Amino acid sequence: MSTALMEAAAPSTAVTETMRAVVVLSFDEAAQVREVAKPVAGSGEIVVRIEASGLCHTDIHAAHGDWPVKPKLPFIPGHEGVGIVETIGEGVTEVAVGDRVAIPWLGYACGTCDYCVSGWETLCESQQNTGYTIDGGLAEYAKAFARHVVKVPDGIDPFDAAPLTCAGVTTYKAVKVAGAKSADLVAVWGIGGLGHLALQYARIAGASVVAVDLVGEKLELARELGAEYTVNAAERDPVAVIKELGGADAAVVLAVSPKAFEQAFASLRRGGTMSLVALPAENRMELPIFETVLNGITVVGSIVGTRLDLREVFELHAAGKTRVVREERPLEQVETAMEDVLHGDVPARIVFRP
Repeated sequence: MSTALMEAAAPSTAVTETMRAVVVLSFDEAAQVREVAKPVAGSGEIVVRIEASGLCHTDIHAAHGDWPVKPKLPFIPGHEGVGIVETIGEGVTEVAVGDRVAIPWLGYACGTCDYCVSGWETLCESQQNTGYTIDGGLAEYAKAFARHVVKVPDGIDPFDAAPLTCAGVTTYKAVKVAGAKSADLVAVWGIGGLGHLALQYARIAGASVVAVDLVGEKLELARELGAEYTVNAAERDPVAVIKELGGADAAVVLAVSPKAFEQAFASLRRGGTMSLVALPAENRMELPIFETVLNGITVVGSIVGTRLDLREVFELHAAGKTRVVREERPLEQVETAMEDVLHGDVPARIVFRP
């Protein structure tokens, strides 16, 4: 049981401060807003007053217990929390009271293993994940390890910073590992909360973008954000269209469908790279070995991004190079918001105002 929820349940003669938070009590029940104990900062920790907290598809997977390694019940989801440092624990030097910080998915990494010291902290085998193995940001307050939060530059709206904390850094990293560069053609499968940012990072890298989706409104958004080509996969074969353009140098797959992954692979030109990001429930795709070998294709998995990646994401946004498409909702609408995301009834990203 999470610390905040244990404290809320434990009898005590002392007065315990409380807060509102989204709590998952069971994988078979809808997440609900409840009163729980306000967290207290321990050594190396901080408590953040949350200003904005984004909703990610991963939060829904967590609430439903969809993945093999499940969160320990009960827990507070959310890994796009942005807010003001209210208190700091013993030994904290990374941030100060009053700083605006982002609390990302990577809530903790050991800092000493081979992965951490080589710049791949997101692969640390001792990592803890915000809103999954430790309580997250869908709350009025959240506790975090000071070493793993990232300061939000002045001038960035916290409601923009929240989606950038996951959707932004995840797609930024995916475009990075895909090797997108000037004069490349990058295909982005799925133009939603992540895809609308991925296409912007590809364009920042100097590439031309072809956006693939099943929804006309999403493709219109892609054009607004600078995609040179769009393909409605419900009406045209995206592989054929992209091959007519010469084939994609890189494909970033954000649609939760094995078919999308297979189409993305088939759209690549020789020497191309496919960056896997989405996590379909089916957990399988067909990968033709012959074509992969003879065409020199690279298939790479991309998982979120490091603290350095997130700093770079914030710098790009502060420089006016990216636009976050999102809508604000009160925390009490979390159940409806999750349903809307599952049904694709949101333009891009939902951000809660606790």
